[in-house]
Amino acid sequence: MEGAYRSVRKDGSVYYRSSINYKSTHVSLGSYATEEEASQAYQEARSLYFDEEIGLENFHDHIRVLPVDKIICILNHRDHGMYLKTPIYMQKDYIQYYLTEHVILKFDTDDLFYYATHKILRRQGSLYVNDYGCQYRVLSRYGIKNYAVPGRDYIFVNGDQTDYRSVNLLVLSHYHGVIALSDLIPVRYETKIHLNGDFRIGIFDSEEVAAIAYNKAADYARDHGFDKEFPQNYVEEVLPAEYASIYTEISLPRRFRRKVKEMALT
Repeated sequence: MEGAYRSVRKDGSVYYRSSINYKSTHVSLGSYATEEEASQAYQEARSLYFDEEIGLENFHDHIRVLPVDKIICILNHRDHGMYLKTPIYMQKDYIQYYLTEHVILKFDTDDLFYYATHKILRRQGSLYVNDYGCQYRVLSRYGIKNYAVPGRDYIFVNGDQTDYRSVNLLVLSHYHGVIALSDLIPVRYETKIHLNGDFRIGIFDSEEVAAIAYNKAADYARDHGFDKEFPQNYVEEVLPAEYASIYTEISLPRRFRRKVKEMALT
């Protein structure tokens, strides 16, 4: 049957592959259990390429066999002349990444070639990519740490949690233990550290000073025998001499210092 190719697995079982050529590009359409399905995939791909009445809004009315990610790849290839291996459709000022037919992520065009080579996966509500054998959360690409809390450390400005464009993704806090008090004008930054509960270290005018305050509180706890791993804030915006000066000037609350000593003894 047209577009279907018989193949045999190592265990001897038979399956069928399908592919299509379009404007000098060979496009694999996947593997199928039957010859009929493989041929149907080929016919559907032809329809997508040559019937411009089929688009993003109505492809589900015409396609039965091809998976959604392959449909998006073909439509983008047809409409923009670029075949990408991930389900991206290029709009004028941004790109759409089809996680599913109904979950469509938006990214800046600057992100095109990254997501064209990195498939986005979803696990337990988090989006991540595999890169060099490791898993990285999509949010980390935009400076949002794993411990960040939505609504506190970052917000989606327009309320759309699928819109990762830079104008919509606002990072309120870049550092561990630092919370932006965005209801204050100008914004100030609160530092807290968790022992057996949250202890406030202080409120500071800059995010960098608040991050340094967290580091000093963590150092104090470690130096006094508190057995806990505290993450370190790397404040790259501050030069070493300035960092040392700020660190020295920060005064840790007496209540915090007393509690650290009490807990280290128990």
